[in-house]
Amino acid sequence: MPDASRWDRFGGAVLGLEVPVGLLAAWEGAAHLGWISAKLLPAPSTVLVAVADLAASGDLWMHVWATLWRVLVGFGLGVAAGTAMGALTGYSTLARRLLDPMLQALRNIPSIAWVPLFILWFGIFETSKVLLIAVGVFFPVYLNLASAIHEVDRKLVEVARAYRFSPLELVWRVLLPASLPTYVIGLRSGLGLGWMFVVAAEFMGASEGLGYLLIDGQMTGRTPVILGAIVLFAVLGKLTDLALARATAPLVAWQDGFKSKR
Repeated sequence: MPDASRWDRFGGAVLGLEVPVGLLAAWEGAAHLGWISAKLLPAPSTVLVAVADLAASGDLWMHVWATLWRVLVGFGLGVAAGTAMGALTGYSTLARRLLDPMLQALRNIPSIAWVPLFILWFGIFETSKVLLIAVGVFFPVYLNLASAIHEVDRKLVEVARAYRFSPLELVWRVLLPASLPTYVIGLRSGLGLGWMFVVAAEFMGASEGLGYLLIDGQMTGRTPVILGAIVLFAVLGKLTDLALARATAPLVAWQDGFKSKR
């Protein structure tokens, strides 16, 4: 069975690569045949050469690490704040009535709208960038956890109270396990928004990072660098999401859902 499971995962990974590989092959062919402008949309091989040149010079790793560090630190801060506020407003009716309307309004502010305020408050250095990413991570984590706790089956809570669970026991043995699946979704959504917010963050006077590469490629007219940065965002975002999904899988292994029966 373990061998079969590993084979299924390998087969699924290979299947998931078929569409992007096919699109890249079609794109390469169209570029070589002259169907698309090589200046506006260079072939994947040209983009790969540009990325390889950056890697050979050492600049690529500096930019990748700068962006990855910002996302991971911002993700950690956003998760901590979102978890605390989500647990508070999910458990306490008073806190939900006091805080949730304001937080729901703030959730709809575009990321770029925070940029001038964060520059004014924290300057153009790392603090403003990391906090901007944390803001993006905060809201999906908060919303998913608060909603999950609020919507826990009332019968489970009534049974726990019938057995005279303390508030801590109620949270640990009932509310937390019941809310974990939705909370994990919030973590993954928050990570995805963290990768989106880092672009806005790196527009704030950054001198390194993939967002900086985007701006530098635009200013110097290097379309392959722009496309290479976009592809790296996609690859890093997918890898970090996969790592998060693997790390949180044991927390929801008890679920007997549709996927587990296939």
